[in-house]
Amino acid sequence: MRNPDAKHIDFTALEGLLWNKSIVPSDIDMIMERHGYFFIAEWKKEDEKLSKGQELLLQALAREKNKFIFLIYGETNNGEMVITRFYRIFGDGRYKERGKTLEEFQKLYIRWVRDWE
Repeated sequence: MRNPDAKHIDFTALEGLLWNKSIVPSDIDMIMERHGYFFIAEWKKEDEKLSKGQELLLQALAREKNKFIFLIYGETNNGEMVITRFYRIFGDGRYKERGKTLEEFQKLYIRWVRDWE
């Protein structure tokens, strides 16, 4: 997303409509497709927790064929991206640390895209 003024969707109007009153939709912070393969990432600030619902969603996506799921800790401010650590999420619930810097993430991202060219 290139628009720094873009807002998140507020799902409050959907709260309490289902049998489990706490279920609401989740947004995905990053998604890219190359020839049927998907790179999906959730971004969190260093002090922000991944909700149980988001965790279950990401693990379910990771169980799907051709999906590569990541949890990234960092933020973007004024066009500057900072990454402090990032993990690949696997469908069996494992998290594997893949790096701790923006540069390491950039290398992984380039390598992933090139794999599907």
